[in-house]
Amino acid sequence: MSDADLPTVAEVRAAAEAVKAALDRHLAAVERRIGDEDPDVYAAFNELAAAAEVYDELLYDRYDEVTPFEIPTPEDGVPYTGPAEPAAFSVLIRRDYAVVEPARLIAQAERVAAHDRDAEFVQDGGTADALGVLFGEYEPDEIASRYKDFGLEEGDSTLWIAASEEVPEPGEWLGSPFGHIDPQDVLHRFDVSSVFDEETDQFDEDEEEAAAPGLTPA
Repeated sequence: MSDADLPTVAEVRAAAEAVKAALDRHLAAVERRIGDEDPDVYAAFNELAAAAEVYDELLYDRYDEVTPFEIPTPEDGVPYTGPAEPAAFSVLIRRDYAVVEPARLIAQAERVAAHDRDAEFVQDGGTADALGVLFGEYEPDEIASRYKDFGLEEGDSTLWIAASEEVPEPGEWLGSPFGHIDPQDVLHRFDVSSVFDEETDQFDEDEEEAAAPGLTPA
């Protein structure tokens, strides 16, 4: 970058002042926050992150120097910007399963069909038809609690609580049940994944290694 393209000293100082002002706004928002999901805190956080990024870039371009801190982005990457007091909300759930014992799954569907006239199980429909029979008979929560009985293995799952201004009209979103949710309307999110267990195990192992006394060779 040529000297002509370098940011001026005034530009770097202005960016530094913008960071100071953003810090003040962020602290003020935190001090008057309402609950854990206060949208004003999220907005101030994003303003601070943006101001810090601009300052960091200008500082590097002008002086080949960086700041000693980094403002992390939220885990989900999307801050909540919906109403502080939602009048209605939607609950969205995704649970993943692997079919590890197809014969067990089909056998369970055959049992249901044998005792329920409304349950139609096509023998050559395989696991695809069996799933329709089982989820037509059992609540999703029961299948989640008894997944091994159905020859399934749990995968990742997530539950989102998304705020809305009002309850949708009957049938309004049935054509696209999950397409109307804006990530910025998600009030709370609960994720379950084996990757979290692995991270915890690794953390525990690291702690044990750090706490273990050194061994002196005989």
